[in-house]
Amino acid sequence: MKIFEGIENITGDFRGAFVTIANFDGVHLSHQHICRKLAAEAKKSGQKSLVITFDPHPKMILHPNIRPFYLITTRSEKITLLEGCGVDATVIIPFDLNYSKITAEEFVQDFLWKKLAITKIIIGHDYVFGQARQGNDAFLKARGRKLGFAVEVITAFKIDQEIVSSTLIRNCILSGDISGVTKLLGRFYNVAGTVVSGAGRGTGLGYPTANIEPEKELLPPSGIYAAFVMVDGNRYMGALNIGAKPTFEDYTSTLEVFLVDYRGDLRGKKLNVLFVEKLRDIVKFDGPESLKRQIAADVEKTKEILKNK
Repeated sequence: MKIFEGIENITGDFRGAFVTIANFDGVHLSHQHICRKLAAEAKKSGQKSLVITFDPHPKMILHPNIRPFYLITTRSEKITLLEGCGVDATVIIPFDLNYSKITAEEFVQDFLWKKLAITKIIIGHDYVFGQARQGNDAFLKARGRKLGFAVEVITAFKIDQEIVSSTLIRNCILSGDISGVTKLLGRFYNVAGTVVSGAGRGTGLGYPTANIEPEKELLPPSGIYAAFVMVDGNRYMGALNIGAKPTFEDYTSTLEVFLVDYRGDLRGKKLNVLFVEKLRDIVKFDGPESLKRQIAADVEKTKEILKNK
């Protein structure tokens, strides 16, 4: 998949392309459905497929009061997931306050038509664009009839009667509904990060943990989780702790994981944690030995959960 940084860098072979446009945070099952449909239809017609997206997320610019604004995927993760849908290219449009003033009419005329001469655009049922959110499905259909491109609006994509959306997924992650997140994403939710030095308490208990500096702010609530952990292309089972260590009167929140059957120094390595299931809440034990017995039970439960995943 080609990556175009900005509209001006799109090559001429993408004139006549089939396009879709959205923020695509999470690249969840609804996004995947649209992008795979786009790729298949474009290929059948002998045209290129092009995904149009933005960086940073427009809400981060338009609503700076929302802090933190939780992203489900990093930029690189989003690109990888879009590539997995089979599209030919993604154009990443830098989004700032000046760009937000472009009207829907200007976007269609100057970009979709003059620059790309698109054959077809596919959008989700609720997508809007342009200054004051003037661009919607009715607007696009009217412009398509005049200029000569087709418009297809995809109906709401539902799972268990719920419309799949990035907002719903964020809320599920923040509330700790891990199974719900997996169902909506079509994969395990992941958080990658670099291993940094910790207090070393896990080693003293016989369960050395990797203390991870996460790349994303969007984390499930405090607790103990069963997770898969990717290290150097290999997958390991892991018992993961998010939160404080009240047994040691340490109330700083960290993300640390014990990798089952891993031997070696993880410091400085990049780990990718895949959340599978929550085991329990964090509680204060009466001492290190009680905690050690609980960790042993957590590890056994982790192995039981993950062995068939």
